[in-house]
Amino acid sequence: MTGKTQVVVIGGGYAGVMAANRLTRRDDVAVTLVNPRPDFVHRVRLHQLVGGSDDAVVAYRDVLAEDVRLVVDTVTRIDAAGRGVTSASGGTLGYDYLVYAVGSGSAEPDVPGAAEFAHPAATLEEARRLRRVVEATPAAAPVTVVGAGSTGIETAAELAEQGRRVTLVCGGVLGPYLHARGRRSAARQLAGLGVRVVDGSGSKVTAVTRGAVRLADGRELPGEVTVWTAGFGVPGLAARSGLSTDAAGRLLTDETLTSVDDARVVAAGDSAAPSGLPLRMSCLNAIPLGARAADTVLSRLAGEQPAPLHHSIYAQCISLGRGAGVYQLANRSDVAVWLHIGGGPAARIKELGCRSIPGYLTGEAREPGSYRLHRLPGGAARRRKLLRAGAPAAAGRTAGRRVL
Repeated sequence: MTGKTQVVVIGGGYAGVMAANRLTRRDDVAVTLVNPRPDFVHRVRLHQLVGGSDDAVVAYRDVLAEDVRLVVDTVTRIDAAGRGVTSASGGTLGYDYLVYAVGSGSAEPDVPGAAEFAHPAATLEEARRLRRVVEATPAAAPVTVVGAGSTGIETAAELAEQGRRVTLVCGGVLGPYLHARGRRSAARQLAGLGVRVVDGSGSKVTAVTRGAVRLADGRELPGEVTVWTAGFGVPGLAARSGLSTDAAGRLLTDETLTSVDDARVVAAGDSAAPSGLPLRMSCLNAIPLGARAADTVLSRLAGEQPAPLHHSIYAQCISLGRGAGVYQLANRSDVAVWLHIGGGPAARIKELGCRSIPGYLTGEAREPGSYRLHRLPGGAARRRKLLRAGAPAAAGRTAGRRVL
């Protein structure tokens, strides 16, 4: 490894693995991936882990290039000036370039009682704990799911399909990303599974107790198990390390995904905020962002100007149990349009997508540079238009979960 350019990738999710694999295109680059777990977490299947139909884990040997060194540890600090990172085990790693792909997880709830009595499901460990809680709870006991983004909808549907008595508390509208037609489709399918949907302005949760949730309109809904899916956040590593972040803690970058503070640091995935206009948190965005981050590093190593970010595929696919779903199409501003697919066809699309994601990573591991979806035309012009219009305020769209 002596004499090679050292690249450290922090985070082994969709973006980090894609970036690490792609960086092996050059024989003179040594890639180290630092991740807190020894296995790859297939996050779009975490609701299935809660429901018991999948373990949401893939072995790294199946998706990570052989030339990538995997270090199972957690980075606690980045020393950008010294070009090094410190890990929880006390070790240090030096780098020439750093890819910041730490992903996202559950946001700290600010509702009284939520931290004590509700169960999040945004990470592998949280989903496993919730699964154990569900298994230990009588089948007839009421389950309340708080949050009606895709995580909440999918989790509610998985549990209802098992025969659980599920109430989905929206805190507003069902499926905020969905078009009205897609929302109606989701509501019908949830009703068919027996899920009670509580929406509207009075459905915001104001408190959680051991056996119930209280709503803004004064209602109290029983729930022997309360699942909390209302809000997602990113780790505070960048801010702790003195790097510039947006209000949510995502690393601020330019349109090449390069940190505004340091040309040796690039970001990808949920933890990146290019030009203060981050893409929606989703694997649909994380994988191409990982490829783009790697291309930025490779361009600099080749003495070339990195290409700017552009992205032109927007959609959301929500599973509703194992046999139904909603596939919602969107425009290039990532705003849902009337066109959607429901029922069994949507479920098949979702399953195909879930199966194809590891395939994209494996394909890049075997043939670095083969992934090209991040180069589809059209997205760069749209981003320039949004930036001229001052669209960083649209960053609020990212308050959701990883979805297809």
